[in-house]
Amino acid sequence: MTDADTSATCSRAGCRAPASWRIDWRNPRIHTGDRRKTWVACDEHVGYLREFLAARSFPLDVSALEAAS
Repeated sequence: MTDADTSATCSRAGCRAPASWRIDWRNPRIHTGDRRKTWVACDEHVGYLREFLAARSFPLDVSALEAAS
């Protein structure tokens, strides 16, 4: 795990917990196939953020933060 991984904070609004998950996603209406955005999540919020994006039919991939580095 790199220093950047250990300092990542969950992307959920108001959460300051250390992130351990990476969520790569895109909005097909505005992002081309090669453009991806990344959110990071703590264990508590990874499901919430994944479902938030999936409910909008955004393509996404979830992986452990250190595995995606």
